[in-house]
Amino acid sequence: MRRICVMGTGYVGLVTGACLSDFGNAIVCLDIDEERIDRLKNGELPIYEPGLEELVTRNTERGRLSFSTEIPFAIKSSEIIFITVGTPALPDGDVDMSYVFKAAEMISTFMEDYKIIVNKSTVPVGTGVEVGALIGKSHADEDFDIVSNPEFLREGAAIDDFMRPDRVVIGANSQRALDAIVDVYRPLYLRETPMVLTNVASAEMIKYASNTMLAAKISFINEIANICEAYSADVTAVARGMGLDERIGPRNLYPGAGFGGSCFPKDVSGLGSIARKAHVEVPVIDAINQTNICQQQLMIDKLKDLLGSLSDQTVCLLGLAFKPDTDDIREAPALRMIDALLVAGARVQTYDPVAMDNTRALYPDLIYAADPYQAAQGANALVLMTEWNEFRNIDLPRIRSCLLEAKILDCRNLYEPREMQELGFEYISVGRPPRRPGDTPGEEISITPAATPYPSFQ
Repeated sequence: MRRICVMGTGYVGLVTGACLSDFGNAIVCLDIDEERIDRLKNGELPIYEPGLEELVTRNTERGRLSFSTEIPFAIKSSEIIFITVGTPALPDGDVDMSYVFKAAEMISTFMEDYKIIVNKSTVPVGTGVEVGALIGKSHADEDFDIVSNPEFLREGAAIDDFMRPDRVVIGANSQRALDAIVDVYRPLYLRETPMVLTNVASAEMIKYASNTMLAAKISFINEIANICEAYSADVTAVARGMGLDERIGPRNLYPGAGFGGSCFPKDVSGLGSIARKAHVEVPVIDAINQTNICQQQLMIDKLKDLLGSLSDQTVCLLGLAFKPDTDDIREAPALRMIDALLVAGARVQTYDPVAMDNTRALYPDLIYAADPYQAAQGANALVLMTEWNEFRNIDLPRIRSCLLEAKILDCRNLYEPREMQELGFEYISVGRPPRRPGDTPGEEISITPAATPYPSFQ
C-alpha cells in the first residue's frame, strides 16, 4: 500500500483518487474548496461520470479513500503527491500554470522528507523542470523527484480508461521515482498493460501530441465531409473506407459539429503556444482549431438554410454536453449554436439527459424540457447536437407529430437519411446528401446484404 495525496478534486483528481484507492492504496484527495470537500465527505459528487459514485462509495467505506482540506497533514503524511489541478487556456492560447505552481509551493512549504511529485495535470513540456526549480529553492535535490504521468481519460468512459488503459506513460529522471510509480500501477502492469517509461519532457510531450492528433483527425474528417456534400458523396462510406486502413484506423473518423470539451481545444492551442516559444512554425497544428471553429459555424449556416431564417423561430436542441455520457459543456458546440439562436431572436427548447443543470447556470432563460418529445413540441426544427444513446432509439414518428415543421438537422449523423425521408422529414446531416420528402435517390446505388457476396458490408 502506498500513501498518496491527490491535489485537486476536479474531474482528473476524483477519478485518479478513486481508481488508485481501488488498487489498494491509501488516498487522501486534497482541495482548498471546503464546500466541495464537505459534499464529497457526504457522498455528493460534483461531476457526472458513469461508475464513479460507486467507486468512491466503496473505497470510502473501506477506509482507503478520504477527502481533506488539511494541507500540512495531507502533504506530510504522503510519500507520493499527484498534482491534478486545472490548467485552463489563456486568451492568447497559452496555458495558465498558476494552479500547478501554487500546488508546488504548498508542497515545498510543508514537505519534511523525500517526496515524489507527480504531474498528472496536462502541462506544457518543460513544466517538470519549472516545478523542480520552484521546490528546489527550499529543498536539496535528494529531497524529492519530479515525475510526469499524463492522464488519457475520456469523459464518460474515464473509469474504464483508467482501469483498462491503452498505455500508461511514466516520465522520470531517476530510477527511484520510476520504480515507485511503476509499483503504483502494478495491478495494470500485471495485466500486461503497455508501459511507456521515458524522461519527464517526453512524457509531457506525449500528452499534447496525442490530443492534438485526435483533434486533427476530427477536423480532417469534417473537411472531408464538407467536400463529400459538394459532390453528393457519402462521408459514412468514405470514413469506413479510410478507417479500414490500419495506418489510419476508424477512431475519431466521425464527422459532426466539431470537437469541444476541456482538452482538445485547450491542448491544441497549448501545443501551438509551445511551438511559438521555440520559434517553430506549425501551420498544420494552428489550422486544427480554426477548422473546428469553421465547422461549428457551418452547423449554424445549415440551420439557417433549413429554416430560411433563425428570427422568430422555435428550435428544439437535443444534446448540450460536448459528448455523450458526461455533463461537461465546456467548449461544447451546442453553446455556440445557442448563442447564434438567441442573437437571431429564436426561441430555444432543449433537452439533455445530464447537462441541463450546468447549461441553466449560463442560459437561465432557455426552455428546459423533461424529455425529447416535450422539447420538440411546437418547434420549427429539431437540431441534434450530442449523440446520446437515448437519442439513437428515439420514437421518430412521435417526434414528427410533436414538431410544427418536420425538419431535422442531425449534426452527428445519428439517423439513416433514406429512413428519415420515408418518415416525411426534411433531413440534413453532415457529409451526406440532404433528403426531403419527394426527392428521388438520384444516382445513389442501393446495396442490400442479399445483393452482395460480402455480408459484412453494411
